[in-house]
Amino acid sequence: MPTRRAILGGAAALLAGVVPAGGASPVPVIRMTGDALGARVGFDPVGLWVPPGTTVRFVIHANVHATAAYHPANGNRCLRIPEAAAAWNSNYLVNPGDSFDLTLAVEGVYDYYCEPHEQAGMVGRIVVGAPSGPGLEPFDYFTADPATAHWQGVPKAARAAFPPVDRIMAERTVWLVL
Repeated sequence: MPTRRAILGGAAALLAGVVPAGGASPVPVIRMTGDALGARVGFDPVGLWVPPGTTVRFVIHANVHATAAYHPANGNRCLRIPEAAAAWNSNYLVNPGDSFDLTLAVEGVYDYYCEPHEQAGMVGRIVVGAPSGPGLEPFDYFTADPATAHWQGVPKAARAAFPPVDRIMAERTVWLVL
Protein backbone atom coordinates (compact mmCIF):
# COMPACT_ATOMS: atom_id res chain seq x y z
CA MET A 1 0.00 0.00 0.00
CA PRO A 2 1.46 3.40 -0.97
CA THR A 3 2.39 5.70 1.89
CA ARG A 4 0.88 9.15 2.31
CA ARG A 5 4.31 10.61 1.44
CA ALA A 6 4.43 8.65 -1.85
CA ILE A 7 0.93 9.77 -2.78
CA LEU A 8 1.67 13.42 -1.96
CA GLY A 9 5.01 13.20 -3.80
CA GLY A 10 3.24 11.88 -6.91
CA ALA A 11 0.64 14.63 -6.69
CA ALA A 12 3.38 17.25 -6.33
CA ALA A 13 5.14 15.85 -9.40
CA LEU A 14 1.95 16.15 -11.41
CA LEU A 15 1.43 19.72 -10.25
CA ALA A 16 5.02 20.56 -11.20
CA GLY A 17 4.39 19.31 -14.70
CA VAL A 18 6.81 16.41 -14.38
CA VAL A 19 6.21 14.27 -17.42
CA PRO A 20 7.74 10.95 -18.41
CA ALA A 21 9.45 11.09 -21.81
CA GLY A 22 9.12 7.71 -23.50
CA GLY A 23 10.07 5.72 -20.43
CA ALA A 24 13.01 8.01 -19.66
CA SER A 25 13.47 9.84 -16.39
CA PRO A 26 10.86 12.49 -15.61
CA VAL A 27 11.56 15.99 -16.90
CA PRO A 28 11.02 18.68 -14.26
CA VAL A 29 8.98 21.56 -15.66
CA ILE A 30 9.36 25.15 -14.47
CA ARG A 31 6.39 27.28 -15.45
CA MET A 32 7.01 30.88 -16.49
CA THR A 33 3.90 32.68 -15.41
CA GLY A 34 2.28 35.95 -14.44
CA ASP A 35 -0.96 37.81 -14.17
CA ALA A 36 -2.65 39.39 -17.19
CA LEU A 37 -0.85 42.73 -16.74
CA GLY A 38 2.55 41.19 -16.05
CA ALA A 39 2.69 42.91 -12.66
CA ARG A 40 3.02 39.66 -10.72
CA VAL A 41 5.39 37.26 -12.44
CA GLY A 42 7.50 34.28 -11.52
CA PHE A 43 9.09 30.92 -12.17
CA ASP A 44 7.14 28.07 -10.57
CA PRO A 45 8.72 26.29 -8.85
CA VAL A 46 11.10 29.06 -7.83
CA GLY A 47 13.52 26.60 -6.22
CA LEU A 48 14.36 23.08 -7.33
CA TRP A 49 16.87 20.33 -6.53
CA VAL A 50 17.89 17.89 -9.29
CA PRO A 51 20.65 15.32 -9.72
CA PRO A 52 23.50 16.07 -12.17
CA GLY A 53 22.60 15.37 -15.80
CA THR A 54 18.95 16.35 -15.40
CA THR A 55 17.19 18.19 -18.21
CA VAL A 56 14.83 20.89 -16.94
CA ARG A 57 12.11 22.32 -19.17
CA PHE A 58 11.00 25.96 -18.86
CA VAL A 59 7.47 26.42 -20.26
CA ILE A 60 5.52 29.64 -20.89
CA HIS A 61 2.21 29.62 -19.07
CA ALA A 62 1.37 33.31 -19.46
CA ASN A 63 3.03 36.53 -20.66
CA VAL A 64 6.36 36.87 -22.51
CA HIS A 65 9.39 35.58 -20.60
CA ALA A 66 12.97 34.41 -20.94
CA THR A 67 15.33 32.38 -18.80
CA ALA A 68 19.00 33.29 -18.57
CA ALA A 69 21.85 32.35 -16.25
CA TYR A 70 23.44 34.95 -14.05
CA HIS A 71 26.68 34.94 -16.02
CA PRO A 72 28.93 37.62 -17.58
CA ALA A 73 28.02 36.28 -21.05
CA ASN A 74 24.46 37.51 -20.43
CA GLY A 75 24.65 41.29 -20.37
CA ASN A 76 27.71 41.28 -18.11
CA ARG A 77 25.68 39.91 -15.19
CA CYS A 78 27.59 38.64 -12.15
CA LEU A 79 28.49 34.94 -12.09
CA ARG A 80 26.00 32.94 -9.99
CA ILE A 81 26.28 29.51 -11.60
CA PRO A 82 29.17 27.01 -11.27
CA GLU A 83 32.31 28.25 -12.99
CA ALA A 84 32.53 25.10 -15.15
CA ALA A 85 28.89 25.38 -16.28
CA ALA A 86 27.86 26.94 -19.58
CA ALA A 87 25.76 30.10 -19.60
CA TRP A 88 22.31 29.91 -21.19
CA ASN A 89 19.77 32.38 -22.54
CA SER A 90 16.49 31.21 -24.01
CA ASN A 91 15.77 34.60 -25.56
CA TYR A 92 12.11 35.64 -25.53
CA LEU A 93 9.50 32.90 -25.37
CA VAL A 94 6.19 34.39 -26.48
CA ASN A 95 3.34 31.91 -26.83
CA PRO A 96 1.79 29.74 -24.12
CA GLY A 97 3.40 26.33 -24.41
CA ASP A 98 6.69 27.62 -25.87
CA SER A 99 9.53 25.91 -24.04
CA PHE A 100 13.27 25.84 -23.50
CA ASP A 101 15.17 22.73 -22.35
CA LEU A 102 18.34 22.97 -20.30
CA THR A 103 20.56 20.06 -19.23
CA LEU A 104 22.46 20.69 -16.00
CA ALA A 105 25.54 18.50 -15.70
CA VAL A 106 27.82 20.40 -13.30
CA GLU A 107 27.05 20.24 -9.58
CA GLY A 108 26.31 23.49 -7.80
CA VAL A 109 23.85 26.34 -7.38
CA TYR A 110 22.36 27.90 -10.53
CA ASP A 111 20.70 31.31 -10.19
CA TYR A 112 18.77 32.58 -13.19
CA TYR A 113 16.44 35.41 -14.17
CA CYS A 114 13.79 36.49 -16.65
CA GLU A 115 15.26 39.33 -18.70
CA PRO A 116 12.07 41.40 -19.07
CA HIS A 117 11.05 40.83 -15.42
CA GLU A 118 14.29 40.70 -13.43
CA GLN A 119 13.58 44.09 -11.82
CA ALA A 120 10.21 42.70 -10.66
CA GLY A 121 12.01 39.85 -8.90
CA MET A 122 11.40 37.08 -11.45
CA VAL A 123 14.32 34.82 -10.59
CA GLY A 124 14.83 31.19 -9.75
CA ARG A 125 17.37 28.85 -8.24
CA ILE A 126 18.25 25.26 -9.07
CA VAL A 127 20.61 23.18 -6.96
CA VAL A 128 22.25 20.39 -8.94
CA GLY A 129 23.57 17.66 -6.64
CA ALA A 130 25.59 19.21 -3.83
CA PRO A 131 25.38 22.99 -3.37
CA SER A 132 28.58 24.82 -4.30
CA GLY A 133 29.92 27.67 -6.40
CA PRO A 134 29.26 31.40 -6.76
CA GLY A 135 25.52 30.95 -6.10
CA LEU A 136 26.40 30.35 -2.44
CA GLU A 137 28.33 33.61 -2.16
CA PRO A 138 26.86 36.92 -0.96
CA PHE A 139 25.22 38.83 -3.81
CA ASP A 140 28.02 41.43 -3.86
CA TYR A 141 30.99 39.03 -3.56
CA PHE A 142 32.47 40.11 -6.90
CA THR A 143 32.69 43.85 -6.20
CA ALA A 144 35.95 43.62 -4.20
CA ASP A 145 37.90 42.19 -7.15
CA PRO A 146 38.93 44.78 -9.79
CA ALA A 147 38.70 42.08 -12.47
CA THR A 148 34.99 41.52 -11.77
CA ALA A 149 33.85 44.79 -10.15
CA HIS A 150 32.28 45.90 -13.46
CA TRP A 151 29.77 43.02 -13.47
CA GLN A 152 26.12 43.96 -13.02
CA GLY A 153 24.75 42.95 -9.66
CA VAL A 154 21.45 41.28 -8.83
CA PRO A 155 18.66 43.86 -8.34
CA LYS A 156 17.28 44.26 -4.82
CA ALA A 157 13.83 42.84 -5.67
CA ALA A 158 15.47 39.82 -7.28
CA ARG A 159 17.73 39.20 -4.27
CA ALA A 160 14.69 39.00 -2.02
CA ALA A 161 12.93 36.48 -4.28
CA PHE A 162 15.53 33.68 -4.23
CA PRO A 163 14.64 30.77 -1.95
CA PRO A 164 17.44 29.85 0.47
CA VAL A 165 19.62 26.93 -0.63
CA ASP A 166 19.01 25.09 2.66
CA ARG A 167 15.25 25.26 2.03
CA ILE A 168 15.70 23.81 -1.46
CA MET A 169 17.86 21.03 -0.03
CA ALA A 170 15.26 20.23 2.64
CA GLU A 171 12.12 20.49 0.49
CA ARG A 172 13.58 19.65 -2.97
CA THR A 173 10.87 21.82 -4.59
CA VAL A 174 9.98 25.35 -3.47
CA TRP A 175 6.72 26.59 -4.97
CA LEU A 176 6.07 30.15 -6.01
CA VAL A 177 3.73 32.20 -3.87
CA LEU A 178 2.38 35.23 -5.77
